Amino acid sequence: MELWDIYDIDRNKTGRTIQRGEALAGGDYHLVVHVCIFNAKGQMLIQQRQSFKEGWPNMWDITVGGSAVSGESSQTAAEREVFEELGIRLDLQGIRPHFTIQFGDGFDDIYLIEQEVDLSGMKLQYEEVQDAKWADREEVLEMIRKVEFIPYYENYIKLLFDMKTSYGCHKKENRL
Repeated sequence: MELWDIYDIDRNKTGRTIQRGEALAGGDYHLVVHVCIFNAKGQMLIQQRQSFKEGWPNMWDITVGGSAVSGESSQTAAEREVFEELGIRLDLQGIRPHFTIQFGDGFDDIYLIEQEVDLSGMKLQYEEVQDAKWADREEVLEMIRKVEFIPYYENYIKLLFDMKTSYGCHKKENRL
């Protein structure tokens, strides 16, 4: 049984929890995390969901994502998800998400990490992941168009690639 902390609209924990799968009451939110790992070539590590996964079976997805469980911070949830799904250890303590996207039931913290990963050394979680590979921006966008990738907005994917090495909304090279 997986429990999620419930947050208010200002992202304060309410002290209440909910079991995964239960409907959240109006004004209640939960925390989701996504991690995108990029290599020095600017490629993103992507994963293919298992054929028996509920929701987008066999589709390719960004590196990892999932809900924070009760008691976890955003960083510890992101570390756990990456380790569980791909067998990669990250230390995100003191690292802020690059951005947070608000969605109907919660907050989605997005981490953009540059790290070299040896694909042959990964341990894919059988229940979640059937394959993983490196892909550049155009390959991911083409996979979306061919309905092989979860149908993210193309501009969202472009934003992930554009912001992979910086925080904020201004290009570093254009500072006065």
